[in-house]
Amino acid sequence: MLGELAERDGQTLVKKRDVPLGEARSLTVVSPEDPDGTELLLEPSGHPAVQPYKTSLVQDGIPATSFAVADVPAEAGRLRELGVQFTQEPLEMGPVTTAVFDDACGNLIQIVHSK
Repeated sequence: MLGELAERDGQTLVKKRDVPLGEARSLTVVSPEDPDGTELLLEPSGHPAVQPYKTSLVQDGIPATSFAVADVPAEAGRLRELGVQFTQEPLEMGPVTTAVFDDACGNLIQIVHSK
């Protein structure tokens, strides 16, 4: 879903590189506020080990990655407006607030803010 958001909503991520690799492609996305900043590589999932790995993480509720945000409830609301489905609503846990969403590609993604 991150790739889909990158392609349809410049407010979320913008595509930086898209290199064909046979049946797959190497795709990176960046923040529109910092197009020369950190690139997020979206890995292809054609290798046979990928699906069992992703399935196990989701079954155990383990996010594949985590992103720090300034305001978890606000970011969750913004993402929800874009159609993102949350598996864990914003939750305060002592010094951190987290939320977890399904990226619609078989991964759980966490957003977090530390106080």
